[in-house]
Amino acid sequence: MHDREMTGIVFNMQKYSVHDGAGIRTMVFLKGCPLRCAWCSNPESQRLQPERGYNRYTCLSPSVCGHCIPACPAGCIFEIEGLLAIDHQRCTGCLRCADACPTKAMSVYGQRLGVDDVLEAVEQDSVFYARSGGGMTLSGGEAMYQPDFTVALLREARRRHINTVMETCGHCDGDALVEACRHIDGLLFDIKHLSTERHRQGTGVGNERILANFLRICAEFPALPITARTPVVPGFNDNEDDIRAIARFLPKRANLVHELLPYHRMGQPKYEFLGRAFPMGGAQLEENIMPRLQEVALAR
Repeated sequence: MHDREMTGIVFNMQKYSVHDGAGIRTMVFLKGCPLRCAWCSNPESQRLQPERGYNRYTCLSPSVCGHCIPACPAGCIFEIEGLLAIDHQRCTGCLRCADACPTKAMSVYGQRLGVDDVLEAVEQDSVFYARSGGGMTLSGGEAMYQPDFTVALLREARRRHINTVMETCGHCDGDALVEACRHIDGLLFDIKHLSTERHRQGTGVGNERILANFLRICAEFPALPITARTPVVPGFNDNEDDIRAIARFLPKRANLVHELLPYHRMGQPKYEFLGRAFPMGGAQLEENIMPRLQEVALAR
């Protein structure tokens, strides 16, 4: 299949991003991820297929609207004491409720788009990329969870002279990752923990494949700028020993930097929209811990 005929599931395109690659960028968020990080700020990205979200704060209430109730063939939407209720276990994912909702309180995370659909949206801001050195950054979820679509996007973007950066958790097929890296201008690679058991406890998978893929990319692409990213998470890796171990693991090369990202709870409302509990509860980082850990990371 030709690259421009490829399609994939995208759940968001965010313009004017300045934190995920050089210059002003358009972030393209692909759906699906092999990890289940307890601190994930994009829980709507984890499952590959489009799914329904419900924001009760923009709902008109069943007494005023209620269009979603008869629209649901599974009968999992109903009224309790004047409020809308959803039986998430019975939901079949048909998404008819979202089609019937006039305020988009019922929304859909994810839609199938083609390579041209994505890149035409990205190219709308080409003037900003030219002036700032920006471009397109693929994220997720996990960009390599849809490897064929991701590689097709990157190849076509290169044909159109769009600067490209990809963010990855590294838990993916190594050969596919190598192919993707042939068509990017920068790589953001998450290194969350060096202990495979602690990594499994926090994310649901071990880190052996991730670390092997990271070292392979470093070896096969010596000229590729790489940012190793470590989310600093309370109770998981928010200590000097864990950050020092990661810093020492990283190869010493001029175009590799180590970036620490402080934990935040900005994604917490999305768990409610999806009908899920927020795994991290009220956990928070110790005050003033980040400067100390930054010093440890820089000392590698």
